Amino acid sequence: MLALLLALGLGFLGYRLVDLQVFRHDELRSMAKRNTQRLETRKPLRGQIRDIRGVPLATSVQSKIVCADPKLVGERWPEMARLLAPLLKLDENFLAQRLQPKIIRYQTNGQPVFDQHAVLKNKVKIEEWEKIQQALALNNFGMNEETLTKTQKETLKNLRQKAVFTEEDQLRTYPNQSLAAHVIGYVGAGNGGEMIGVNGIERRMESQLSGVLGWRRTEIDGRRHELVAYRDQDVEARDGMNVVLTLDAGLQNILETELLEASRQHTPISISAVMVRPRTGEILAMATLPNFDPNRPGVFPADSLRNRVISDIAEPGSTFKIVVVSGGLNENAVKLTDQFDCEHGRFSFAGRTLHDHDSHGLLSVESIITHSSNIGAAKIGIKMGPTALYSYIHNFGFGVKTGVPLPGEVSGIVYPTKDWSKVSIAQIPMGHGVAVTPLQMVMAMSAIANNGRLMRPMLIDRLEDQDGNIVAKYQPQVLREVVSSKAARDMVTALKTVATPEGTAPKAKMDHYTVAGKTGTAQKAEHGVYVSGKYFASFIGFFPADNPELCISIVLDEPKNGHYGGQTAAPFFKNIAERAANYLNLKPDILEPVVKETLALK
Repeated sequence: MLALLLALGLGFLGYRLVDLQVFRHDELRSMAKRNTQRLETRKPLRGQIRDIRGVPLATSVQSKIVCADPKLVGERWPEMARLLAPLLKLDENFLAQRLQPKIIRYQTNGQPVFDQHAVLKNKVKIEEWEKIQQALALNNFGMNEETLTKTQKETLKNLRQKAVFTEEDQLRTYPNQSLAAHVIGYVGAGNGGEMIGVNGIERRMESQLSGVLGWRRTEIDGRRHELVAYRDQDVEARDGMNVVLTLDAGLQNILETELLEASRQHTPISISAVMVRPRTGEILAMATLPNFDPNRPGVFPADSLRNRVISDIAEPGSTFKIVVVSGGLNENAVKLTDQFDCEHGRFSFAGRTLHDHDSHGLLSVESIITHSSNIGAAKIGIKMGPTALYSYIHNFGFGVKTGVPLPGEVSGIVYPTKDWSKVSIAQIPMGHGVAVTPLQMVMAMSAIANNGRLMRPMLIDRLEDQDGNIVAKYQPQVLREVVSSKAARDMVTALKTVATPEGTAPKAKMDHYTVAGKTGTAQKAEHGVYVSGKYFASFIGFFPADNPELCISIVLDEPKNGHYGGQTAAPFFKNIAERAANYLNLKPDILEPVVKETLALK
């Protein structure tokens, strides 16, 4: 009998071993891996976005993902939800639902498997997590600590130390709030909860900023402690690179504060401005209103998130006259001294009547720019012919994207000559029948300032690693010579007359620098029809005129209290230019009268 019982026992044991190690081998092996083996991803720190002087515009700080083990919380989920709600700034009912123990599946033997990982909140600051830890350590969760059994003491210990835990995360912050928001962009969450760029430089430079994931394959014990001896793989994450922009935060602040004042005075639908260094194409400042705070983009309307400098198009109006006049000078079709009859403000052509805002008779080419004569510009365009005019429009960069490293740029509208109407050759020279972005227009003016050379707009200066080593350095790029240096100098001569008492923008005149620029006033078109009383007003200028350091464009959409570019945009060009010149300590090219007399005596 003893032998029989021993044989039966050994037989059952043998069967059990075969069942566990052969028939259920794969199931139990995977279960063991789930319980003890961990593959942890190691998130890289997202790189910074900085201005040209190293000022952080976007940065990442370490934060926490606060999680809970509902199995350990157990029946104390109401007390836990009540404790965490004010600390996490979350709804108590939401937390209660997350903290209640839940069965996620059943094993083959019918045993339930409980959820042990519930995410409560992402992007929790380190100091906030420390407050949560302190609150957990001091809370008794409705238990009387003096009468607790051994099991209850273990439960309380788990509630205080293990039931709520964290995982590593990072928080993207924009320390200057709305400064340069449309350039910088903002981040959102990807499908896997990872941080991804949504707009601006954040999106355009996603692969450089995001870095490379690392990972660690290891094993843990029942208390979630790592068994270092069983660590299999340990690959460090590679942090993202820092993107250094050509923007200068000081100049950006000047631009934005002046736009706010212009918006207060003229209450336009929107207002946009760009500041460029003509000889390199570097964008030193770019802004548009309405603006937004990238720290909380979701609370702003979609209209505020759009970078109108590159995404909105409109007829440029008289600023476009620089194309036809410089093209005519370059083709030797006209000289600055050539005169055109401006018909005293009314000119009939191809069944249409063109108008000037003032009555002019004979005007030289230079005076056509000074007084911004539509009829004079139209006659220069007619003399050039459609083929030559279209060639200069295209060479100045209209009808194609500028190549600025920002998402959302549009190419504008320039129709081929085969689609022109009979009157197009007269309307296009005055800025009608084409649609451009503010960036295209300021780059075209910068080409005039840069001796006729069109530059690619430059927004990124370099990439650096986390130790400050330069990984990539970007250089200015000349796209093409649009007009000769002589034609460009002649154009500058004409543009210098605009910011004078005889010109259309005397309010753009600076005290210590010679300004060359052009006003623009374009009637708005809606549904293919020009709308009375609605205008785009603009001014684009550069200084010092004969050795330009800065080119600045300002565009207002439906300004009030005046609608001409010389009335609305030109004064703020002057304000921005004078503050920028002082900030950069630019050398004046207009000497004070006292200084001139002193030099004469010497």
